[in-house]
Amino acid sequence: MNRSRLRFLTLPLVAIMLAACTSAAASPTVAPTATPTATPTAPATTAASVAPSPTPNACDKANLTTLAAGKLAIGTDNPAYPPYFAPPATGDAPKPWTLGDPNNGQGFESATAYAVAAKLGYANTDVTWTVVPFDNSFKPGVKAFDLYVAQVSYSTDRAAAVDMSDGYYFVAQAVVSLKTNAIAGAKSIADLKKFKFGAQQATTAYDTIQNVIAPTTRTSVYNSNDLAIQALKAKQVDGLVVDLPTAFYITSAQLPDSVIVGQFPVASGANAEHFSIVLGKGSSLTSCVNGAIAALKVDGSLANMTKEWLSDKASAPVFGQ
Repeated sequence: MNRSRLRFLTLPLVAIMLAACTSAAASPTVAPTATPTATPTAPATTAASVAPSPTPNACDKANLTTLAAGKLAIGTDNPAYPPYFAPPATGDAPKPWTLGDPNNGQGFESATAYAVAAKLGYANTDVTWTVVPFDNSFKPGVKAFDLYVAQVSYSTDRAAAVDMSDGYYFVAQAVVSLKTNAIAGAKSIADLKKFKFGAQQATTAYDTIQNVIAPTTRTSVYNSNDLAIQALKAKQVDGLVVDLPTAFYITSAQLPDSVIVGQFPVASGANAEHFSIVLGKGSSLTSCVNGAIAALKVDGSLANMTKEWLSDKASAPVFGQ
């Protein structure tokens, strides 16, 4: 076979082999799996920003539960003694009240009650007053008042039957004497030291004589305040030390010729005697009343009312040193 023939036969063979090799080596082309086209979703409309609702204030007037909606019933004792309640400028107190009129906002207790009511959102016209005997205020049971304000001193026994607020007045000790006694002119604790004092035994009053006045004369001690008052009336002592509420009662009702010489600076420690507002046991108003009292302390209102009604107008100045 000549070379030209061989070349002729070889070319087709090479072509066939090349075709076969190409066909075997190349992977078949696989069409890509089509990803289903999602129907375009319209972009979500952005909702307008809404501020979270404020937490309701439980002490807002609208949220308070009282005996009569929108009103605040305040109880107190009768007679309504000055300087806690003041008589009208002219004439007698309106019935059923005797001596002082709680409705006029005058006197320490009345002024304090209206100030607390205002902090709770009640206008003066929203406040009603009702007569409740003192001892009934802290007995267990349903109350005829929302709040009771009548110089009720806090005690654990009372607090077991009713709610008693934080203190709105811390009780001061005071000196009472006859108007004609020289001690009536004393202005300071130092002025008191030379006089003879009397007090009921085992009382804060006796401790005040011994530890605050420290008189140069031995103190006379009595089994009761009534006996001490008799001793003062008989001029056996120059002055008595009693708590300020008792001093007001002695000078207004028991010894007309007596006078409050002065009062000592008030102690406000955790164990100091204090007046509390009385509420029914478990009252929903108690925490709000405590908040109102705290606010009146912070803004100075309680201190101002105490000075106005229990010092200046009641003629019970605070002794200096």
